[in-house]
Amino acid sequence: MRTDAAPASNDSQGSVLYVTLVCFVATLGGLLFGYDTGVISGAIEPLTARFGLSDFMKGWASGCVLIGCAAGVLSVGPLSDRLGRKAALFLAAAMFLVSAIGTALPSDIWMFIIFRVLGGVGIGIASISTPMYIAEITPARIRGRMVAVNQIAIVGGIAATSFINYFIAGCGDQTWLIQSGWRWMFGTGILPALFFAALLLAIPESPRWLIEKHRDGSALAILRRVGGSAFADAESASIRAALAQERGTWGEVFSRQLRRPLVIGVALAILQQITGINVFMYFGATLFKNLSSSTGVDAGLLQQMIINGSGVLFTLIAIVTVDKWGRKPLMLIGAAGMGVSLVAMGALAQTMSDPAAAGGWMLAFIVLYIACFGLSVGPVTWVILAEIYPTAIRGRALGLATFFLWLADYVVTQTFPLLDAKDSWFVRTFNHAFPFYTYAAFCVVLVLLVWRVVPETKGQSLEEIERSWKK
Repeated sequence: MRTDAAPASNDSQGSVLYVTLVCFVATLGGLLFGYDTGVISGAIEPLTARFGLSDFMKGWASGCVLIGCAAGVLSVGPLSDRLGRKAALFLAAAMFLVSAIGTALPSDIWMFIIFRVLGGVGIGIASISTPMYIAEITPARIRGRMVAVNQIAIVGGIAATSFINYFIAGCGDQTWLIQSGWRWMFGTGILPALFFAALLLAIPESPRWLIEKHRDGSALAILRRVGGSAFADAESASIRAALAQERGTWGEVFSRQLRRPLVIGVALAILQQITGINVFMYFGATLFKNLSSSTGVDAGLLQQMIINGSGVLFTLIAIVTVDKWGRKPLMLIGAAGMGVSLVAMGALAQTMSDPAAAGGWMLAFIVLYIACFGLSVGPVTWVILAEIYPTAIRGRALGLATFFLWLADYVVTQTFPLLDAKDSWFVRTFNHAFPFYTYAAFCVVLVLLVWRVVPETKGQSLEEIERSWKK
């Protein structure tokens, strides 16, 4: 694989294999994104026991990473616009590495939180840089598929933590898990972070960013390898024409002309999170411990593996269909299915009389929910966010939308342990059902937003999408 200085390819059609390999390296950022967010699911119970955490501190230990995510997305926009998408990916790899080491070796909960926040910075950077890089280097005909591959990397990283956590939990008794086992769960992130940083040396810079920085020769070489000579000439001319009308400032981000895509992106980002996905990703083991007759952490971790595995499977379906069916149909079908699943979970949680029997039914409805999310709202939201903003402000605008995404994720993560606490008014009144009903209501809002406001971007170049906002 060549860097951006590589000579142009003689292949007039470009190389799909080249694009695929480049995108594969970039999606390792998504893999680590998923790994760092998902690892807490198996570690939170022994971590709580080790440091004697209250319900609030339990939520903070899980949710503090999202404060780092918010900080990461606010910094990465200007960073990636100034230094390049590749530099931002390197910074994410460094943050992942530092966090993996620090969270494996803390002497107290506050040291753990500091390094967890640093890991969140890496997640925030990767959550923007990876889909943005992929969207900018792939032709329109396969862009949705390639950006969606990043989601399979994210859910793959989350799924990997389920298997690794389950394996580690089985290496000792409960006392060992509370004293030392959870440290290994976080420490296993060291090797993939190093691997990601090494492979980044082999990929090129974004051709759109290179043209913005007047490095047209390097950009053309990459575009020819991606889509052939005719594609490179047409695409570079289109990018230059679009950039000629932009300044790439925060003022342009908030301009009246681009207000609609900005609002759509922020709304989609928030709704992706407040429909409840990370309750199952972060607190799956805890949820099943509460809703089943099992009292061991292992049972929850095993069910978490089933949940995350279904997420991987249905995200693969989304990758195959997003460029055929379009963005809107998948979003509508998936959000509606998520809402139905959440209502069923709420009804089950509110009326169940036998916790052991309810655990099996709850697992079935959660798998259905995860399947609908993996088919649509998970990957397709990132596809839309990576597509709808102009090149010159893409880093800033995508960073702003993703900032609100992580802020919404933090609110959900921090509030769920309080809403689901055994002595809370919500549990006394709704018997663990209240959060599910709340997330279902937001699914209805998401369906209405996509149906009435979100445009279909299937098959359009990034410059065509950009021009559509200015009509």
